[in-house]
Amino acid sequence: GPTEDDLARESISELLGEEMRVDPQLEQELREKFAHMSMTMPERNVKQATLIPSAQALLNPVGTAPGWWVEKDNRIIVAMPGVPREMYRMWENEVQPRLTDRVGGGVLFTRILRVTGMGESTVEEQLDGLIHSTNPTLATYAKTDAVDVRISAKMTTEEEAEKQVVDMEVKVRDILGSHVFGIDSDTLSSVVGDLLQARNQTLGVMESITGGLLSSALTDVKGSSSHFIGGLVTYSTDMKEWMGVPKETVDRYGAVSEQTARAMAHAVRERLGTTFGIGITGVAGPGLQEGKPVGTVHIAVEGPEGVVTSKGPGWRGNRQDNKRYAVLTALNLLRQLLEGTVIPEG
Repeated sequence: GPTEDDLARESISELLGEEMRVDPQLEQELREKFAHMSMTMPERNVKQATLIPSAQALLNPVGTAPGWWVEKDNRIIVAMPGVPREMYRMWENEVQPRLTDRVGGGVLFTRILRVTGMGESTVEEQLDGLIHSTNPTLATYAKTDAVDVRISAKMTTEEEAEKQVVDMEVKVRDILGSHVFGIDSDTLSSVVGDLLQARNQTLGVMESITGGLLSSALTDVKGSSSHFIGGLVTYSTDMKEWMGVPKETVDRYGAVSEQTARAMAHAVRERLGTTFGIGITGVAGPGLQEGKPVGTVHIAVEGPEGVVTSKGPGWRGNRQDNKRYAVLTALNLLRQLLEGTVIPEG
């Protein structure tokens, strides 16, 4: 970064005993990036254009800070931006290919299995009989939307490496079952989107606790307009009733209840004319609502064959985390219904 407290470049420079200097080509590219955004580059950002003799710049396609690839004395140092989306893209586009090129004696093939509904420690425990495999190797990583299981194999040819990975993938799927929802860059939103598109089916949502976050997640997927018809944010009780939730249901069971979630799913499905409707209501926090604890969430998915419901376990995260967990739970419940791993009530 360009700030005074970002000392990554200075630390590497001092460690290797090399002087940092502004690279004219990097500086020009930086100024062009700012100009493209109709902004004047602050002079402190010139720091981002510095290099030392043993460093090469790593391109940053989604930010202004280039990374460093440093080679000296048969050692490699990699410095990347701290912003996760910038670091991820730089790793994928710049760092990983360079490292792969240096893996001698074979071809490396990797696949990531994306897991939901289980914590990282549980996934690792379930895979205990496989986790110590040496080729292919397994590793687990906790992400904000899933737990990733990385399977990597190194063989003479890509075909042989891929076969090793696929054979291990079958074993992992046998153990984790429907908790595996996708591979590599799949998200729950993209998976349910693909399932809906393949069947020419549509979705509408009515959300309260999540305040539009579920709709936002669904529209993160390219082409979502073909299956996602729209979302209604009914944060107040009056809005729920105005959008078709019976007043008697809310009065009798409360705004945060399974019955209200069911009514919301039915109402949005009727109002938007969609194949499926999702209703989601709950308590984000920090205080109780209707005497119900923070993290209480009720979700209902209604489709042509009936309704499936889920009750959040009473998450104790902060407000933002509880909303995110609720969205992931709703998407997963829809996925399970579409894949036939849960049976709707008629």
